[in-house]
Amino acid sequence: MTSRDILAHLVGFNTVSSTSNLALIDWVRGYLERHGIRSEVIRDETGTKAHLWATIGPDRDGGIVLSGHTDVVPVDGQPWTSDPFTLTERGGRLYGRGTADMKGFIAVALNAVERFKAAALDRPVHLAFSYDEEIGCLGVPSLLEAINRFGVRPAACIVGEPTMMKLVVGHKGILCARGHVRGLECHSSMAPQGVNAVQYAARIIDFVRRETERRYKEGPFDHRFAPSSTTLHVGTVQGGTAFNIVPRDCQFDLEIRHLPTDDPHYILRSVERYCRDALEPEMRAVAPETGITFSVFCDTPGLVADPDSDIAAMVRRITGDNDGAVVAYTTEAGHYSRAGYPTIVCGPGSMEQGHKPDEFIEVSQLEAADRFMQALAGMLGRKEVPSGDTPRLG
Repeated sequence: MTSRDILAHLVGFNTVSSTSNLALIDWVRGYLERHGIRSEVIRDETGTKAHLWATIGPDRDGGIVLSGHTDVVPVDGQPWTSDPFTLTERGGRLYGRGTADMKGFIAVALNAVERFKAAALDRPVHLAFSYDEEIGCLGVPSLLEAINRFGVRPAACIVGEPTMMKLVVGHKGILCARGHVRGLECHSSMAPQGVNAVQYAARIIDFVRRETERRYKEGPFDHRFAPSSTTLHVGTVQGGTAFNIVPRDCQFDLEIRHLPTDDPHYILRSVERYCRDALEPEMRAVAPETGITFSVFCDTPGLVADPDSDIAAMVRRITGDNDGAVVAYTTEAGHYSRAGYPTIVCGPGSMEQGHKPDEFIEVSQLEAADRFMQALAGMLGRKEVPSGDTPRLG
């Protein structure tokens, strides 16, 4: 079975984040069992989703985690020209939801199992496949907790998000919070007797806009990123019941996409201070029971990897990429790094294709990733080890 064959199986499972990924996890577990590899399945509280953890090679500390998420974004309303859950090849490209983001990497990692076994690894390779990455990296913390319970201490992690097989050593983080404005409803002909939740939410949203523009001008900056500053953005708003009722409630979702050196909680507190000092006194002068609250529902750290770490040196040697880029999108790498694992991002395909209709990965990218895994097996094993000095992970 080739990486393409495995990818066809993976794409065939509809693992949009709102659905279960258990069928895919069961297939992967069976695949590994057929290759003599035992795996652990870690279910969520509902029992409808699961992570998978497997170790190839010796049961010892050290070695590398190959990390990928199994969930994908929805296809609803997108003008696909082929079935998004059937792998379709056209002109050297493999089309299907998740081909680039990021079932292509998972397929390559699974295809490399026999190669890792043949290399007689003296340091383990761990496979870590998660759920709920696409809705804010919500799943991976429970996977990291499970790794700690297993008593395993990997030396490093490669998160295989699509980077065109280039080394990525940094990315932005995300904090998302839901704002809730509680006003006082009344007949619109007597609007001054009410507290218009939608209008107060609009003032908060305008504050967010002004804060983003200030950061565009004043920073702080990291010019490796585009945009080079932290950004704030309101993506959804819901409020009101009818045109002639002063609305009592309005909710909105605020995203802070922050530089890895910025503190998003400090930024959120500045929004809360504006609400507390400028808006709530006005609201409560009319109705004391009114107010504004925020609840965080996503907190994914950015990544600042050591460009001189052993794992970065190893990836440079395999790929020939000596730069070490940063990206604006967010991955699970920040969580692995926060847990104490030296982590970089490197995987096949381009994020320019992710989340779009007719998502695809180039066949040549799968082939490049296959060669990467072959070189990695040689570096971690006692057989087929490339000549020259090799960084030792663990």
